[in-house]
Amino acid sequence: MMNVIVAVHQPIFRTGVANLLAAEDDMRIIAQPLSRDHLLSSIEGFRPQVVILSSGFFPVRSDIEAIARVTAKRHIAILMLTETSERAADYFSLGVQGVLYRCASASTLIEAVRRLARGEVYMQTHASSDNETGANDLVGKRVASRLSHRELRIVSAVVQGYKNREIAAQFRTSEQMIKNAVRVIYNKTGVSDRLELALFVMHHQVLAEAAAQPNLRMPASFAVIHDERKPPGAGLVV
Repeated sequence: MMNVIVAVHQPIFRTGVANLLAAEDDMRIIAQPLSRDHLLSSIEGFRPQVVILSSGFFPVRSDIEAIARVTAKRHIAILMLTETSERAADYFSLGVQGVLYRCASASTLIEAVRRLARGEVYMQTHASSDNETGANDLVGKRVASRLSHRELRIVSAVVQGYKNREIAAQFRTSEQMIKNAVRVIYNKTGVSDRLELALFVMHHQVLAEAAAQPNLRMPASFAVIHDERKPPGAGLVV
């Protein structure tokens, strides 16, 4: 049994990753820390084989390097989830053993975790390497084509963990308008809630890439407001 820690800063995406891996017979999610201290204590207390870490979990890369030193002593691998615009080599230089794009397919994520648990190194060479969710993903293409630019921005915000009222504030509209838009998105994608939407995006790389476009993501200024409202470490799940 592979013990895995999921340290991802975006709540919906974190839950989606954890649920996806937990469905595998050979994987067990042992912690979902939300701060540096909780991550360190989880590593020390549970001794996982793999730590999945999002590139936005730490504000500075020196923290990633410090965590990598701790895991290296314990023969624990780090799988870094990054944006497509980030350089994989930069993370390998910090001491991680695997780099995967956030828009990777579910099967690619599972394969990466298993390979790292076996002591291998994993690097996704480009964002559309998986035929299952790349050029042949007709469902993802069809759904992405049905979503407007505004709806893709809302999908991106929902997957990042923002609530309706927070999205409404950024769009300068009412919370009810966003609720209505989210219901339309649910209908177009065939899901019933935010978690299912996050999992759907993970399974369909074409849609994930469309929602992850830089001009569709929530502005950094909004992220700061969101982070101030929810300080690191709140709501630890172990």
